[in-house]
Amino acid sequence: QVHLVESGGGSVQAGGSLKLSCAAYGSTYSLVCMSWFRQAPGKERERVANIYTGGGGTNYADSVQGRFTISQDNAKSTLNLQMNSLKPEDTAMYYCAAEYSTDRCRRLNFRYWGQGTQVTVSS
Repeated sequence: QVHLVESGGGSVQAGGSLKLSCAAYGSTYSLVCMSWFRQAPGKERERVANIYTGGGGTNYADSVQGRFTISQDNAKSTLNLQMNSLKPEDTAMYYCAAEYSTDRCRRLNFRYWGQGTQVTVSS
């Protein structure tokens, strides 16, 4: 199992930047993917970025492509999300998630979640 703890959220003006981090504790070696999700009040949860921990392949939601960058350290113990050119519509609770199963990763059926960190972007 893996335990995830996010940090780095906060308030920023539009156009600014924030970096979120997710510390992973436990059995990180066998993780196959790690993702960042977000959920705004009244909206469905959305995966904004994903990284396959083996080969480092990444995927991004269209809404953040070119502005957000997901990365991990070599030990898979830290997942980062660099967020640039932030917009008010990026305001949400951001969650780190991890999976040992490629199938669950593809189906967005993650079993392991952090507690979330709030990002607020003002105009």
